[in-house]
Amino acid sequence: MSEQSSVPAAAPRFSPRVLVPLALFSLYIVWGSTYLAIRIGLESFPPFTMAALRFLITGAVLYAFLRWRGVNNPTLLQWRNCAVTGTLLLGFGNGLVCWAQQSVSSGLAAVAVASMPLFAAVFGTFFGQWPRRLELIGLLVGFAGVILLNLGGDLAGSRLGALALLAAAASWAFGSLWSKRQDMPEPMMNTAAQMLTGGAALTVLALLNGQGIPAEPSLRAGLALAYLAVFGSIIGFSAYLYLLRTVRPALATSYAYVNPPVAVLFGALLAGERVHALDIVGMAVILGGVAIITLARDKS
Repeated sequence: MSEQSSVPAAAPRFSPRVLVPLALFSLYIVWGSTYLAIRIGLESFPPFTMAALRFLITGAVLYAFLRWRGVNNPTLLQWRNCAVTGTLLLGFGNGLVCWAQQSVSSGLAAVAVASMPLFAAVFGTFFGQWPRRLELIGLLVGFAGVILLNLGGDLAGSRLGALALLAAAASWAFGSLWSKRQDMPEPMMNTAAQMLTGGAALTVLALLNGQGIPAEPSLRAGLALAYLAVFGSIIGFSAYLYLLRTVRPALATSYAYVNPPVAVLFGALLAGERVHALDIVGMAVILGGVAIITLARDKS
């Protein structure tokens, strides 16, 4: 019996050694592409309405599926914690990104949101979690790459939009750190509950701004919304919540440094945005920062 229990056949496929790289790849590539998808969706949908539809629909479908599979319903305390986190991450974090992209390019949006790991490092000190020296070096190198990327191209936008993006990054960072210390449901139910509560917060923001559902959205915008719902929400957000529970915050939030070059490349390939030489240098520096953060995790 001891031999049978010590060698489960499927365990290696689901170990963190396999799941962590897959989750990081999902965040790096999928979330990097969502900035362009948001830009396309805004052709027909108002920003808060688009975000609300994205999370309410996917949250409801995922919640119904999990309950059908017998997953326990969150407790009242867990619903409260999910509501706070969902409002911070999805209501303000994602909602403000969608709002800002009305006046800010998708590449600049990704660049501004890349400040999130720095906010996470600052907020982490409030909870007694100081970044290691190597992690701090990686954060600073990554931020230097973000500055280079911003200087290298045509990533220009409104000042108000840029401020909204920084507020979104700060809200996402604080919500991520706060949620790690709370009683939350199991991972997939956590995803569903946060999408439902975050979608409710976005609905309130949409109503307060007089935003409704468009009568005849374009097929292109509808497909972008579907991509955001399936890949950006269910796959990407689930991967992010898994990483928050599994690895240190510096690695879990390192996607914010990879998303800018990915967003710029998608914009160049699919939307005709130009890529300059300094853009390439900035992307290389960003990836170097992520490599340093990863090395810091491996040595922990």
